[in-house]
Amino acid sequence: MAVLIGSLSVHEAAHAWAANNLGDPTARRLGRLSLNPAVHVDVIGTLVFPLVAISTGLPLIGWAKPVPVDFRHLRHPRRDFAVIAAAGPASNIVLAVAGAAVFGAIDGQSGFLNGSLLAGTVRAFVVLNVLLAVFNMIPVPPLDGGNVLMGLIPAAGARLVDRARPYGFLLLYALMLTGVLSAIMRPVQRFVLGWLL
Repeated sequence: MAVLIGSLSVHEAAHAWAANNLGDPTARRLGRLSLNPAVHVDVIGTLVFPLVAISTGLPLIGWAKPVPVDFRHLRHPRRDFAVIAAAGPASNIVLAVAGAAVFGAIDGQSGFLNGSLLAGTVRAFVVLNVLLAVFNMIPVPPLDGGNVLMGLIPAAGARLVDRARPYGFLLLYALMLTGVLSAIMRPVQRFVLGWLL
């Protein structure tokens, strides 16, 4: 649980950092440009849903409080918002790469560290961050992938994608419960984890 909260906090702080660097200080002014989990935790999404999933074996969906973005401050709103959206999953990949380097160092040791609780925790950290990155890049709003997609396609297409936003989580659960989401994500996860671990 601590690994999830920490990873989500870095993810949201990365959105805030990207927004601030692209001209929108909104998140920074609200204290969201921070690694402090307290400013990012959403009680339902970061605590209740993951605990229910862990205790019941249901598919895990968790989220933190979204970072607010004021398009009026962005020089190129659609393009810049896509970059801001991509910053979150990119931060999870950076964390996964760093975790893999630590895991490699531990795994190369003999005796106490190799196969220890520490090694297992670091490996879980890598797997979770890859999962967060891959899941968040699914091109369904309100996930980051949906927001990235909206910045890459023509404006008319972006408006159509945006109309699906209120139904995004219903669509995600439908994809999850039918196994389609797993079929999409698993090959990508395997590829990335095979490279890292």
